[in-house]
Amino acid sequence: MTITTYLGNPLLKRVNVPIEFTEEEILEYVKCRDDPIYFIKHHIHIVNVDKGLMKFELWPFQEELINTLVDERFTIVKCPRQSGKSQTSLAYMLHYVLFNDQKSVAILANKSATSRELLGRLQMAYEKLPLFLQQGVCEWNKGSIELENGSRILAGSTSSSSIRGFSFNLIFLDEFAFVQQNMAEDFFRSVYPTISSGNTSKVIIVSTPNGMNHFYKMWTDATEGNSHYKPFEINWWDVPKRDANWKKQTISNTSEEQFRQEFECEFLGSAGTLISASKLASLAVKNPISRIDQLDVYVECVQEHNYFMTVDVAEGRGQDYSTMNIIDISELPFNQVAKYRSNTVSPMLLPTLVLQVAQMYNDATVLIESNGPGAEVANILHYDLEYSETINESGVKDKLGMKMTKKVKAIGCSNLKDLIENDKLIINDLETISELAQFIVKGTSWAAEPGATDDLVMGLVMFAWYSTQMNFKELNDIDLRISLMADKIKQIEDDIAPFGFIDNGEDEVEYVREDGEVWAIVK
Repeated sequence: MTITTYLGNPLLKRVNVPIEFTEEEILEYVKCRDDPIYFIKHHIHIVNVDKGLMKFELWPFQEELINTLVDERFTIVKCPRQSGKSQTSLAYMLHYVLFNDQKSVAILANKSATSRELLGRLQMAYEKLPLFLQQGVCEWNKGSIELENGSRILAGSTSSSSIRGFSFNLIFLDEFAFVQQNMAEDFFRSVYPTISSGNTSKVIIVSTPNGMNHFYKMWTDATEGNSHYKPFEINWWDVPKRDANWKKQTISNTSEEQFRQEFECEFLGSAGTLISASKLASLAVKNPISRIDQLDVYVECVQEHNYFMTVDVAEGRGQDYSTMNIIDISELPFNQVAKYRSNTVSPMLLPTLVLQVAQMYNDATVLIESNGPGAEVANILHYDLEYSETINESGVKDKLGMKMTKKVKAIGCSNLKDLIENDKLIINDLETISELAQFIVKGTSWAAEPGATDDLVMGLVMFAWYSTQMNFKELNDIDLRISLMADKIKQIEDDIAPFGFIDNGEDEVEYVREDGEVWAIVK
């Protein structure tokens, strides 16, 4: 007796099993091969919460998404929760490996368990296919499948090591916005050779927004035409039976803010951020005009301008980041013109890098946090490299830089909030904005939320603290306190502007506007 099933599973066909197709099956096979939407509608099954096992009844936007995935190499999808985006992508991937030989697909999520659950859904759909549409199964487990036509699917986590050493024809990234920022960056650096190794390789990125992170940057680049990715947006009202009443009920069961992020797909910061959510949402990310090592340059040096640099020093062991913020202080608003960020640079090498960047920007004034290894960096920069523009806030010889205390941090955070929310400081860098979006209240202070970093933000806190010190005015002849106070006075005046007139009984009552028009009370 010839065994035709894979490991006793009657729903799977093993390899090297000859199949005699009927004429109808041949015609159906050709239809499915040539039309992914037809294949999905007629042969893919899903598990519906209300209806149980059922055929995949595609909604119009899902059909449009499938056509986009077919036509485009690189696709990024911004979508609300529970819109069927993952299931639609899985259905397309199943068609892709069934009707194309020697294709390798990676299903990646922020957790391995999540990617394996996605693979499990694809396997269930595969088992429901008629045998004449199946390929023989070579391998079938929780983490991978391999088919007789040489195609395979691997499930793993979105990490730099998950697919290193492999070549893939299609990479699917699910809920990419929920991958930690540093992991997302490392992942793309490691997989880019894999992606670019072929002329037909595909990348599908699907996610609901989760703050201003790498997904936010990739989406923004796509919508502005600064990348090869095709943006595809799904709105909550595209899903059938979602209307104004559904929205009202959903908000009542969650919150307005949660609905804005998870269903209206707004890129919001975390709750309780130092910078208000509305201001964070208005910050405009720019693409660097150049990148030298880990230095992103947004504005080239202007010869007659003055620049200020803050340096936050880490230990260089792959955890916290050493950062530099370079800010043009020649005029208001101050402008972040460049930034450096690295978690591998040694503190012993950092002084030379600081010197090079400072010299790039007209011998910028340098303020270094002297906590930990920062003190040694400041001393090497000033004494060994003989850089005279190093600030000594301690007033003690051989103790250059500034010490970050609770008081300094409190003042710096307060000043930074005023600077950004009053448009006195322009932030151009995505990574900086991402950190600001996750810089939240912690007791009586501020810090990065769990899993996030705040090294770039702390550099800005240093700058904000120093910007109201007396020595800062000597650098640029700008009294920031006066400028901020003038803005607040104007705001108060605008808020209490006259809206009517009171007749005091005198013969003439009139008001002359700034434009010269006279308003008078008619007796």
